[in-house]
Amino acid sequence: MKLQMIGCSHHHSSVAVRERLAFSPVQVGEALEGLRKRFPQVEAVLLSTCNRVEIYTAVEDPELGPSHEQVAQFVADFHRLPMFEIFDDLFERTGEDAVRHLFTVAASLDSMVVGEPQILSQVKQAYEMAKDRQSIGPLTHSIFQTAVRVARRVASETTLHQRRVSIPSVAVGDFASQIFERFDDKKILVIGAGEMGEETLRYLQHEGAHDVTVINRSFERAEQLAERWQGRAEAWEQLPRYLAWADLIIGTTGASEPVVTLALYKQIEAARYQRPLFILDLALPRDFEAAIGDRLGVYLYSIDDLQAACQKNRRDRDRELPAAIHIVEQETSRFMADLHHRATAPIIKRLREGWQQPKEDELRRLFNKLPDLDVNARDEIGQAFDRLVNKLLHPPLESLRSEAEKGPPHGLLDALKRLFQLKD
Repeated sequence: MKLQMIGCSHHHSSVAVRERLAFSPVQVGEALEGLRKRFPQVEAVLLSTCNRVEIYTAVEDPELGPSHEQVAQFVADFHRLPMFEIFDDLFERTGEDAVRHLFTVAASLDSMVVGEPQILSQVKQAYEMAKDRQSIGPLTHSIFQTAVRVARRVASETTLHQRRVSIPSVAVGDFASQIFERFDDKKILVIGAGEMGEETLRYLQHEGAHDVTVINRSFERAEQLAERWQGRAEAWEQLPRYLAWADLIIGTTGASEPVVTLALYKQIEAARYQRPLFILDLALPRDFEAAIGDRLGVYLYSIDDLQAACQKNRRDRDRELPAAIHIVEQETSRFMADLHHRATAPIIKRLREGWQQPKEDELRRLFNKLPDLDVNARDEIGQAFDRLVNKLLHPPLESLRSEAEKGPPHGLLDALKRLFQLKD
């Protein structure tokens, strides 16, 4: 059997390359069908996210599986690209390395932000889509189901996923969550249209936030960001009004001076009726004058506050990494041992079947010569023959199982086929 992964990720390829090779959900389905037409015997799962594009293939007969070059050519053909432009970006993992890689990916140990939770759902979605397209089989089913179990083990047996290390995730998970029990009823104001603000919105949306207003000096950019998050854009002149309206404010402008001064905040303070206000000042230089944080009910955190928390979480997370890696290695070894045992199953079955017929023939001859034997005696003799066959088969089968624990027992399998004249 042959297991293989061909793909690219944020470790080796630029965003521009990953964008050229990415598959939309519709394209994933089309690609899986195309793979099946080109390689009819092959099982396939296609994982495409913003950080990686990976095609997992599996086949019982290695001769029928696609090569690295063939998968690369398929990707190039699908995206109408010259193969030489993308080949160096498509790395390969085979056998145990492919299994270990998938387990590492699913457990979020290979992510840009280690421990982020989204990748597991993306792995499950890739599996379900392949299942819907009938492109999976026993091998891919087994490896992807095990990958989900590995990820859950890492999540439950370590605190890796509790150690947020990106500024937006710390801002929402470690700071905002201490102030607000829920976010689905909170009014979110984004000042500016920077990437950090958009990433913070992603975490807030995951927590249930949906009432979003964007204000930017460029109204067009405010509209673009608001549209992506089903929010609304407002003119820059409306900033004081929405400072009084918001429960949570994210500052991400590129201004050289604070856009919200203490004097401006005092003008709208009475209109807030002392409602708690959580401010994430993610801008450098700062968007909010530091003295605003001393006002009643205001919780103001700058990017320096968040970076300090990130660094602490990163140190704590790094201490958890060895335990997570150990789980992946343990599960990889177990999976490969099960896979190798599975490869020996047909030989074991044929060995037993090959010895069963001679045993039945000899029992029949014996019972014909001893017609006066009662039923109990016949049963006792039959059981004795069964024990003898099992004892004779035990050494070769035990050797086969032992070899399978170390790796594919190809040499011993071939020797047993020749020794006992077992046909494929």
